[in-house]
Amino acid sequence: MSTALVPVADAVEALPPAQADDDAQMVRLWLARSASPNTRRNYEREARRFLEHVGKPLGSVRMGELQDYLAGLPGSSATVALAASALKSLFTFAQEVGFLRFNIGAAVKVPPIKNTLAERIMSEADALLMIRQEPVLRNRVLLTVLYGGGLRISEVCGLRWRDLTNRDEAGQATVFGKGGKTRVVLLSASTWKVLTALRGEAPADAPVFLSRKGGALDPSAVHRVVKAAAARAGLPGEVSAHWLRHAHASHSLDRGAPIHLVQATLGHASVATTGRYLHARPSESSARFLGV
Repeated sequence: MSTALVPVADAVEALPPAQADDDAQMVRLWLARSASPNTRRNYEREARRFLEHVGKPLGSVRMGELQDYLAGLPGSSATVALAASALKSLFTFAQEVGFLRFNIGAAVKVPPIKNTLAERIMSEADALLMIRQEPVLRNRVLLTVLYGGGLRISEVCGLRWRDLTNRDEAGQATVFGKGGKTRVVLLSASTWKVLTALRGEAPADAPVFLSRKGGALDPSAVHRVVKAAAARAGLPGEVSAHWLRHAHASHSLDRGAPIHLVQATLGHASVATTGRYLHARPSESSARFLGV
């Protein structure tokens, strides 16, 4: 039985219609797929650098040019991995919507990177010290919610009082998280107590964490609060808001919280993501059984 080849003209006609007229429009469509502002910023930067480097349209770029670009990138393996992931995503999307006939990124491998999660998990004593030494009530509550609720910085910035509800002697927060997903996070009695002390007469639609101008705190302001608290506690300058989220995951697992519960609280898409914290801080090792 013979297999007839599809004529080139028919193959071209079979492609989905292109959804963009030029590279700039294609990149905008691609970036719009990501719900994470941080991912959009990183991917936009990588696409811009690559297009400036090759100096030609996406459709004219050859696989060897993409590989040479990634091989010549300065910086750590994490930097190269980010660029490779971004460009693979761009070329895949461009082919899927009919803008490109070929996906030259398909053959590009993302280089492995060292898992440095263990370096970014502070002790429970250090996390509590950051909170207790914060002199400003709003900032102290902010640090408490970042750590006690395990929230992402964008989730904290987006909290409104209507998202908080009494629950027995404590409370819960409805969080709009990464990927446009909503989850409910139960808060401890102590975290709920400091939260309610912050509210005063604020209306339901008001942001929980107000800026000096009256709107919601933005991520840069939260970063400054965390950095100042870390410096006050004598912690490294690398400490960020996400370190408090890492600490929540690690410390709750250390205290016996079921891994699926931690996964649900943090809003991880996969339990494997949560499991990284177990590998980063194992409770046992065969090395302890040796005499050296």
